[in-house]
Amino acid sequence: MFTGIIEEVGQVKHIENASGRCRLTVACSRLVQELKKGDSIAVSGVCLTAVEITSSSFAADLAEETWKRTSFSRIQEHAQINLELPMRANGRFGGHIVQGHVDGTGKFLALEKIKGGDDYRLRIEIPHDLARYVISKGSLCIEGISLTVAQVEGTQVTVAIIPHTAEITNLKSLRPNDPVNLEVDMIAKYAEKMMRGDAASSITVERLVEAGF
Repeated sequence: MFTGIIEEVGQVKHIENASGRCRLTVACSRLVQELKKGDSIAVSGVCLTAVEITSSSFAADLAEETWKRTSFSRIQEHAQINLELPMRANGRFGGHIVQGHVDGTGKFLALEKIKGGDDYRLRIEIPHDLARYVISKGSLCIEGISLTVAQVEGTQVTVAIIPHTAEITNLKSLRPNDPVNLEVDMIAKYAEKMMRGDAASSITVERLVEAGF
């Protein structure tokens, strides 16, 4: 489990995608010191398993479904990607519950600096079937970053970005129409499932506890 707080921005070192095998090698300096073979790591919001580790990089194998479903389809060598290690049992929630299971990809529209300030306005377009899970002031994980939605207009979502987030993530490296990984708030999905139950069902504190909340 992750929280969407980016710990390091890595760089794609090599992509191998041939003979039915897809392997992504990522260069990074800090988190690689904590990684062991078989450990999980969130790569731009996608939970991957480190299968090969050196002093300055790690490699992860990608299933075909992962390649097709995520923003990795746009990745090229030297691209910047967000990295986060799983949350420790005694850690704090700095963001929100992130599983590293991408629900779909959105489209990067713009990262605009707010006139007269240091903050930014991130605008993306999300798939229609995910729009029902996204609400103003709700949580949305974009490229592995835990963010708070500022405004929703149909399938266009606006997020306020502070200078710190802009500096320590890959957002500034994105270009218009680039795909971005999205993971919606899983609590919204559980709530929807419970509401789709039989007519007598309802969301109660007891049912939320049973579901693990």
